[in-house]
Amino acid sequence: MAPTFGRGAMTNAWTDIKNTDLVIVMGGNAAEAHPCGFKWVTEAKARRGAKLIVVDPRFTRTASVSDYYAPIRPGTDIAFLMGVIRYCIANDKVQWDYVKNYTSAALLVRDGFGWSEGLFNGYDPDKRAYDMTEWDYQIGEDGFALTDPSLKDPRCVWNLLKAHVETYTPEMVERICGTPKDRYLKICEMIAECSAPNKVMTSLYALGWTQHSKGAQNIRGMAMLQLILGNIGMPGGGVNALRGHSNIQGLTDIGLLSSSIPGYLNMPTDKEVDFTTFMSTKLNPAIRPGQTSYWQNYRKFMVSFQKAMWGDHATAENDWAYDYLPKLDVPYYDILRFFDMMSKGQVNLYFCQGFNPLLSFPNRAKLTEALSKLKLLVVMDPLQTETAAFWQNHGIYNDVNSAAIQTEVLELPTTCFGEDEGATVNSGRWLQWHWPGATPPGQARADTWILSNIFLRVKALYEKEGGPFPDPILNLSWDYKDPYEPSSAELAREMNGRALADLYDPTDASKLLVKAGAQLPNFGVMRDDGSTMSGCWIYAGSWTEDGNMMARRDNEDPGDVGTFLKWTFAWPANRRILYNRASADLQGKAWDPTRKLIEWDGAKWSGFDVPDIAPTADPATVMPFIMTNEGVGKLFSRKGLKDGPFPTHMEPFESPIANVLNPALRGNPAARVFPDDLAQMAAVGDSAFPFVATSYRLTEHFHFWTKHNKINAALQPEFFVEISEQLAAERGIKQGGRVRVWSKRGQVWAVALVTKRIKPLICDGKTVHVVGIPLHWGFIGATRKGFGPNSLTPFVGDANIDTPEFKAFLVNIEPSAGEAVS
Repeated sequence: MAPTFGRGAMTNAWTDIKNTDLVIVMGGNAAEAHPCGFKWVTEAKARRGAKLIVVDPRFTRTASVSDYYAPIRPGTDIAFLMGVIRYCIANDKVQWDYVKNYTSAALLVRDGFGWSEGLFNGYDPDKRAYDMTEWDYQIGEDGFALTDPSLKDPRCVWNLLKAHVETYTPEMVERICGTPKDRYLKICEMIAECSAPNKVMTSLYALGWTQHSKGAQNIRGMAMLQLILGNIGMPGGGVNALRGHSNIQGLTDIGLLSSSIPGYLNMPTDKEVDFTTFMSTKLNPAIRPGQTSYWQNYRKFMVSFQKAMWGDHATAENDWAYDYLPKLDVPYYDILRFFDMMSKGQVNLYFCQGFNPLLSFPNRAKLTEALSKLKLLVVMDPLQTETAAFWQNHGIYNDVNSAAIQTEVLELPTTCFGEDEGATVNSGRWLQWHWPGATPPGQARADTWILSNIFLRVKALYEKEGGPFPDPILNLSWDYKDPYEPSSAELAREMNGRALADLYDPTDASKLLVKAGAQLPNFGVMRDDGSTMSGCWIYAGSWTEDGNMMARRDNEDPGDVGTFLKWTFAWPANRRILYNRASADLQGKAWDPTRKLIEWDGAKWSGFDVPDIAPTADPATVMPFIMTNEGVGKLFSRKGLKDGPFPTHMEPFESPIANVLNPALRGNPAARVFPDDLAQMAAVGDSAFPFVATSYRLTEHFHFWTKHNKINAALQPEFFVEISEQLAAERGIKQGGRVRVWSKRGQVWAVALVTKRIKPLICDGKTVHVVGIPLHWGFIGATRKGFGPNSLTPFVGDANIDTPEFKAFLVNIEPSAGEAVS
């Protein structure tokens, strides 16, 4: 979403879903995986008569309460979405005033950009990468991008998009996706109705879109569609990422990726030798007149972060301690790269904190090999995990030679979230403070206690023994009442940030805004001169001089729009709907008066949400997408994604059919693939692995946690795979019978669930069977021992962030010895 809107977060809030007219669930199963949040879908149905569309390979529990369902072959969502865009354009179902003013439709693209046979210009097959030079706008002498407001120029984004989607006819979509044409067209019709200003659609997706080798492009396809319909910034609209854990959003916010610094700042690379060089690519000037391009404040956020990290040791004279930061020698150390290095013996020590990679990462055989080459594995977790026990032999469930594994394993028991105090950040960006509900058992200690003790001991060693460059450790700010166990409140205040000197109004030197030592009220007062500090700039405003905003519990909701501005705190700046300026026209009046969110009163923006724009920004001049250089939503993402500025159909790396756009293409041409892993992938249409498999989750279990709970274990006690009646008949498999499922990387045994929920699809003239594989079992816990889909999945990920491709891979299946169960 960031390459389209400027931020990568869920655009709206859970509570806003009640305002929609149409919900489409693709790439997720909200009723089953997010049952509490799904109540807002049922609220929309009861409150507004909203309709629910589900597109999924399986007839899920979400589909069971939908108004319309259509099947789709795993890994073909882009073709489906590009076809919907084509339908809307061909049938004039476009919110034209929105598209012409709030998107990049009118901007002119350089002449060298093009697309043919599934590839964009500039592709180098040896590097598996594109030269993106021509993926940009034409720039005028004034430094701004050229435009054609009439949308007649063949090089304008709109006409390039029209040409790009033309291949995705209903017949082509049916050919690729296996979705029956009549069902597909009915869904197109329902979606297209939401191009009217008084009709709104919302999209709900989860790991069913992200866990593909082109996952980012799946999401981008929906983001573009929602721009064309005029549904971004609208109450009841948006593109909503349903996170798989109560704090995954928070984990991302504060630096989940090795290339990220808290607040979505970038970790420097080894080519950025000093702070000036680092900042030279982050100036982010506006490329259209009068636009905000808020990332122009990058330096303020970065300097404030450095001050939070190293305090008085970060000065203008030493480039704000820029040399203290690690420098990446590769784009990032994602889990695939890290475990590949581990498998080659290039990693000695692995700290595994709150994770179970032996069941979570792809190609379990490779993971076991990698862990076996470590010198030391440290596991921090409240529960026993398969990762900590990877060296134990559990027969077919973990068939290893324990005596040959020399890895030392240390288990450090940690507290569970129900035993901690602090904030979790939900899918809608709400930082909700919670308090301990129980006392930690036994020797369990908080993660902060463990990490603080390790840090202080490492620091003591540096103080005693020295080292090549101990400064980042010795000078790290650690100003906590108890340095061995910082409190959640201290850490929260640090992330919010405070003034290190008196802050005066830049436009009025006599006006004091914030006193030295006071908590920052928002990120708007941050400075790049070292006078402010903040551990995570987007959290500024969460703990102010008025106290802990995250602990607020006032459910007042003026306007009954579901914003609840006095309930906890949402980043950024307590805004509940991102880009909400786009809910109003060029005069600042709501597109739909019955869904008023914010409006222009002639002097300022006000309403039922915090405006996602400068309060006095002229509605006719300053456009809604303040985080983009253009000021508008990007239908053409320029160089924002490695695999193209428009989404294009790409097959999974393991596919039953060839790419109909270019049979020579395999998978995502821009995805990184390690040579050994490519050799372990089934060929396109491989007769030895004729069936498509996909992973999924169940309501009765939460990831790998609840298999330790006897109640959950009783509800779903045993590992199973789900297949159609047709596939069962073809393979002689009985309901409840034992089956063996295998891929080119491994094999599993399971109970067969023969069901009507999965049906064969016809794709490019070929019958395609789908095997559904849930993921909640292992060899530790209260459930019966079992497997997960990662024993079978390929070791490859998305081209942009390398999320593994768990949702589409090839397998075979046969009956196995064992009694049938009911």
